[in-house]
Amino acid sequence: MYQLHQKRHQRIGRRLILLFSRSIFLLLTRRQIKGKENVPEQGPLLIVCNHISYTDQYLVAIIINRKMVWMAKEELFRSPLIRVLAEAFGAFPVHRGGMDRKALDQAHQVLDSALALSMFPEGTRSKNGQLQPAFPGSALIALHDGVPILPIGITGMENVRKGLFWYILHRPLVTANIGRPFYLPATTDKPSKETLRGLADYIMERIAELLPPEYRGYYASKEDNVPKD
Repeated sequence: MYQLHQKRHQRIGRRLILLFSRSIFLLLTRRQIKGKENVPEQGPLLIVCNHISYTDQYLVAIIINRKMVWMAKEELFRSPLIRVLAEAFGAFPVHRGGMDRKALDQAHQVLDSALALSMFPEGTRSKNGQLQPAFPGSALIALHDGVPILPIGITGMENVRKGLFWYILHRPLVTANIGRPFYLPATTDKPSKETLRGLADYIMERIAELLPPEYRGYYASKEDNVPKD
């Protein structure tokens, strides 16, 4: 079973990070949260979200009233300071671009322990705020564990790159749209790479439905590209 925050200093660190995050978001942004009633109160849950800024995970953490564990790119853990913060926040590293067995085992342990596991299926931040093609990891985990998937679409966070002074002057609107949980279709055979890519796209399409057309990028529908009168 997966034990979240076994050490006292990590529990304290997480509380401080969440308190700081809430304060910053309250002071510097106007928040609009939709669909909070869609969040299961207990049981295993895979949370998936679009990724447009390095602060997305903090927003998700303060709007989802559940303990969660994050899958984060292993590059973040190369800095000793960021590693301490990431581990206190409940994150573990994953190597992108290949099959990271250790990270997958940790993900399965989290879900087997009836906790919430959060991840960005795209694997990295979008430079233009639009959805990018997803890695197959989210589909692989969801299929293996048969857990509900909670999609979240975030807008407004891309303005982080404009800096603190811009935020103080504008207090931009940040929206988090939480969709209804869904399941991937069960399969008795070992899924092929093509199947996993297709299922990862299916997950991203559920996120795209929660976003305005201009954010959908790679997962925009044909209707999104039709000029409006």
